[in-house]
Parts: sequence; C-alpha cells; structure tokens
Amino acid sequence: MRKLEDLQSLIASSVDKLKYPEYPAELYEPIKYILALGGKRMRPALLLMACDLFGGDVEAALPPALAIEVFHNFTLMHDDIMDNAPKRRGKTTVHEKWNNNVAILSGDVMLIEGYKLMMQVRDNLLRKVLDIFNDTAIGVCEGQQLDMTFETSNNITIKEYINMIRLKTAVVLGGALKIGALIGEADEKDANLLSEFGINLGIAFQLQDDILDVYGNPEKFGKQVGGDIISNKKTYLLIKALELVKDTNAEKLARWITFPTFDAPEKVKAVTEIYNSVNIRQFAEAEMQAYAEKAFEALDQITLPEENKQYLRDFADGLLVREY
Repeated sequence: MRKLEDLQSLIASSVDKLKYPEYPAELYEPIKYILALGGKRMRPALLLMACDLFGGDVEAALPPALAIEVFHNFTLMHDDIMDNAPKRRGKTTVHEKWNNNVAILSGDVMLIEGYKLMMQVRDNLLRKVLDIFNDTAIGVCEGQQLDMTFETSNNITIKEYINMIRLKTAVVLGGALKIGALIGEADEKDANLLSEFGINLGIAFQLQDDILDVYGNPEKFGKQVGGDIISNKKTYLLIKALELVKDTNAEKLARWITFPTFDAPEKVKAVTEIYNSVNIRQFAEAEMQAYAEKAFEALDQITLPEENKQYLRDFADGLLVREY
C-alpha cells in the first residue's frame, strides 16, 4: 500500500504538469492560478488510494483523480464569487484578482476540463464512472444551494443540516472512493460500501469542523476560532442550541443572532457560554461519533485483506483526531 502522503504529492506534481492554452490569457490564467494555490489534494488522493487498495494500477487512476481535483477547484472558484470571499488559502481569490465574469467563465472551462480528464478511464468503465461523477457534481451544487438558503432561514432541523453537509462535502469523498475502487476492479458491492464509508466519514469530518470552530485551539486549528458564531453560520451546534435552550438563555441567543453590530470576542464568549449551559459540545461529539461508527460498519463489510481495512481505519482515525 502506498502512503497517503505519497499519493498526495503524486497528485500535486501531476497538477503542476497540467497544460492549458496561453490564449485567451484571461480564460486560462485563472485556472493555472487557482490550481497552483495548493491545498491538501485529499479528494483525488482518496481516488488513488481506493484503486491501490483493490490492487489496481494507480497510474491508470491518475486522470480521473485529477478530474476530481479540477472539479473541486471549479466549485471553489464559483463558491468564492457567491460568498464574496477576498481570500482563498491566504491568496487573493480569482474574482478579486480579475473580476466576476472572468471567474465564472474560467470556472465553466474547468468543469469541462474535468470531464475531459474523467473521460480518460477505460471504455468498459466510462459510462459507470461518468454517472457517479454526474451524481456527485449535482449533489455538490444542491448542497451549496441549501447552504445559501439556510443563511436566511430560521427553522433548520438537524436532519436538514446533515443532508446539506452530506451533499456539499461528503458526496465528493464517496464519489472519489467509488470511482477509484471501480478502476481498481472492485465489484459493485464493495465500491458502494467504500462510497458509504467515505460519505459517513465526510459527515463526521464536517461535524468535527463545526466543533473545532468553537472549541479548537486557534494556533492549531488554522482558522479564526468562533468564526461560525460571528457570522451566525447554521452549524450543528447553533441548530442544536436553538432546539435546547430555554428561558433567559433562549432570549440571549436570539438577541445575539439578530444584533447587526457587536463586539466579536464578546459575542463568541457569550454564545459559547450558552452552548456550554446545554452541553452542546457533548451532543455534537456524540453525533460525530455516530457517523464515524457508520463509516466503520460499512468498512467492516468490504471484501478486502485485513491490513488494507486497517489502512483505511488508520486514515479515518487520522482525519478525525485533529488538534483541539
């Protein structure tokens, strides 16, 4: 089994070798720019990992893995426009560096370039792989739309929230693993179980992100702690708190959500105290654990040598045991 870090660096060096035309520069420069921003390259590395787990040829899985990475960056380029985000991985976002129209059109080309790469899988798998890619891509768009809808909606349920993060984040992990498994000649049943493993792991990972945003160590988390509280982001913690808090705390929380201007550290401290009064962290951790368990249950049923399953268990543990 190849190490995940080796697969990630293989992806990184392969992304660097992707060639795009020089002309028109405004169309292709932003693509080169966003792909050069780096990132963990986790999604495409998972596709290679799945292929390797079933004894497949990792080289043959490279073009579809790159397709996943190009597609992922296309979604980031368009998401940044929707979110009006000035920075991505510490650098200026494409729409800020150029303009919105350039970012929309370059993103469109990236989506098509992703399909061109995905179509390099062998013919007997092409239809099946494209079906998975299509379902994954539509899921991500549905998840993004729900996320935006939730911003202005006040009665989101936990079930709706979990469905949103499943679509927006987790289906790409599931799709990448399933495509990799099929290229590695896994049968349909094992490929589906591996996809289920990825989806449940993705949900657990996002729930952990919600927890770390409030309870993380700022030096280790790498993002502003309390950012979700400041922006009133509908996370598991906020939705669960709105469901559980009573009386004075309910009034306080409702007020903090509606204040147009406030002192950010004061808001983070006050809302965190309200969360603590109803043990929100414990609820969130239990929910995260439940999805991690579902991932492991799917993994147990896959027909793979025990050492390969252990590799996946270790990977999942590594993903979910992050610095608090």
